[in-house]
Amino acid sequence: MGRLDGRVALVTGASRGLGRSIAGTLAAEGAHVAVVARTMEARDGVSGSLAETVAEIESAGGRATPFAADLSDPANCDGLVADVRELAGAPAVLVNNAAVTFLRPLEDFPIRRVQVMLNLHLLTPLRLAQLVAPGMRAAGGGWIVNLTSVAAVRPEGPPYDAFARTAGFGVYGTVKAGLERLTVSLAAEFTDAGIAVNAAAPLNPVATPGARTLDLAETGTEDVSLICRTVLELCSGDRTRLTGRIEHTTPFLERLDAGEVAGAYQNARA
Repeated sequence: MGRLDGRVALVTGASRGLGRSIAGTLAAEGAHVAVVARTMEARDGVSGSLAETVAEIESAGGRATPFAADLSDPANCDGLVADVRELAGAPAVLVNNAAVTFLRPLEDFPIRRVQVMLNLHLLTPLRLAQLVAPGMRAAGGGWIVNLTSVAAVRPEGPPYDAFARTAGFGVYGTVKAGLERLTVSLAAEFTDAGIAVNAAAPLNPVATPGARTLDLAETGTEDVSLICRTVLELCSGDRTRLTGRIEHTTPFLERLDAGEVAGAYQNARA
């Protein structure tokens, strides 16, 4: 019996990279995974597709349904969630993983790109949470996990190191910090409904193809399995106690394995 048997999990940004791996992990635990991204079918010049994600999950004995949607516009969330409910069922789990990263100095950062990042990293996760919450409430609870980043931690200084001065992570760090604050507020407001809301982040860059294009995953990386397990634990734990967390992979999993995390999965159905 899997941890998520009989439950629907909606995972965004699931055509490749972290999203595909997370979707596969949840499917292996029995979830019917609604996988969401812009690219339905593989095509020349585009790496990854929903069709490939579904095929991978089904070949492993899991169940997945693809949904093509451009989540850089939060207005597309309403139709997406309606389609997921109709074709897969009401989500018990929402994983907000879809992301876009533009790196450049703030002085000449195009506002249109700032808006895209705000939408995808902050406004779309909020809208999706608003849309799935009524179904979770009616079912007695649910889980929401937002993928964030150590980039949300403010740079130390002055003096500032070379990375803080030149890497161009200002907007990315800002939207991820906003997502972490949103996570805690949602956790507080949804607690009476039994909806757990947490944020998860790799402690180091994950060696995915997308990270490599940004030269972020050449050294000092961590295996994708760490973030996958972190997300699984956060969307299958005791909803009354394992909520409002901003967790980074390695320290969280070490505390979990040592029995130091209140509300871990083994207590979820007690």
